[in-house]
Amino acid sequence: MIMPQNEVHYMMRYLADRLRKFERESRPVDPETAQALKSRWDAMPATSKVPGQLIGRKSAGCEATHGVFPKCNFSCKPCYHSADANKVRIDGPHTLREIDRQMGFLREKRGNGQFAQLIGGEVSLLEARDHGDAIALMRRHGRMPMSFTHGDFDYDYLRAVVTDDNDSPRFNWVSFACHMDTTMVGRTGIKKPQSEAELNEYRGRFCQMFDRLKDEYGIRSYLAHNMTVTRDNVDQIPDVIRQCHGQGWRMFSFQPAAYIGNENRWSEGYRELDSDSVWGQVEAGAGTALNYGAMQFGDTRCNRVTWGAYVGDAYTPMLDDSDPRDHKAVDDFMTAFPGNFAHRRPLETTVRVIRSLASHPAVIPSTVGQLRRFVQRSGGLGQDWRTLQPVTFVLHQFIDAADTAVAWQHMKDGTRATEPRIVEAQERLEACAYSMGHPDTDELVPACVQHGILDIEENRKLVQLLPLPTRRNG
Repeated sequence: MIMPQNEVHYMMRYLADRLRKFERESRPVDPETAQALKSRWDAMPATSKVPGQLIGRKSAGCEATHGVFPKCNFSCKPCYHSADANKVRIDGPHTLREIDRQMGFLREKRGNGQFAQLIGGEVSLLEARDHGDAIALMRRHGRMPMSFTHGDFDYDYLRAVVTDDNDSPRFNWVSFACHMDTTMVGRTGIKKPQSEAELNEYRGRFCQMFDRLKDEYGIRSYLAHNMTVTRDNVDQIPDVIRQCHGQGWRMFSFQPAAYIGNENRWSEGYRELDSDSVWGQVEAGAGTALNYGAMQFGDTRCNRVTWGAYVGDAYTPMLDDSDPRDHKAVDDFMTAFPGNFAHRRPLETTVRVIRSLASHPAVIPSTVGQLRRFVQRSGGLGQDWRTLQPVTFVLHQFIDAADTAVAWQHMKDGTRATEPRIVEAQERLEACAYSMGHPDTDELVPACVQHGILDIEENRKLVQLLPLPTRRNG
């Protein structure tokens, strides 16, 4: 049977359209993400346009939700939330509606495959189904969501988040960040911990829930441990790392307290730490120097990041920033593989990798050499590599709210600060690796601005929109 000419023409057009679409989607970086990366790089200050900079080459930066569920059931000192945060009720429809708006805006501005944090107050105060729907919604917008929590929930809640009505998995992997330290008040079983060591059991319990989830449902997880650092617990960092690195954490993140949020939960002593003193304690816990110069994420005055792995109980950084060969390996990697491969079909990913290697074949020998050096620094092939556990160490140094306000006004006015302290704040905000989307104002807002300036008014409005129930109105 001969196909009519018009049908042949239609079929040829259809196939041509599909091939063009596949060609675009299987490029080393898709056009929308390539444009987002270029825009991000162009907006970076000169102080952060350095070799090894991930922002603008590999990533547009991390993202986060805001104004979606500000309430928390802990009473932590210090607290980064505004005083009105706990006057707003948890409301699933509001949460999902706002996440949809914000993630759609971020997808438009920053392309596909960015890491996005499901954060506000305490995420586990959401109904489990709403929590799961929020994760699914963020993924539909091409984000890789991480739920931020204090971890004070049980396995039944976790299971309800990640399974459907038939008790089948909704996701094949999930990502959670658990904030746990002695500044926190309200944890079940240990309301006011007196030492970080007292919390190690609770840290282990949190990881065990996700081990069970993998055993029972095959759902993999990426777990990050967050810790606010003050002068009262800074010297306990090494023991936390030594005792807990084998529990299942893939990241240890430390935030020296900065003057942001509810003033009633602050004291002067919280602001007496600098990045060097905290990072030194992290290095003591890891048992080695943690260099962070070969690959950077934003401004190193804000973020210090060391990627590496434990082999047994010995930690080795993946990169040596004193070795020019490692610097070249990073440059080759980011040149060959710009953007992110997340949320891609297997065939599409395979073709993208092949095209990436073909466009920059130098990445192959440089990567092989870098891996060889890592093995040598880790003790050689004789080590028990079955114990390999990738772990990333991170330090986030937030900016005090007063400095943020002045620097942000300069950015809004298009002017440059002259006072050294504000110059630094402005440069750090311009290189921010952690932003919130504001579709109503068409702005990408740095996290320090969100928490130090915008949260206050935003939460006041939410108190009116989503008031807590009273006895009179139920």
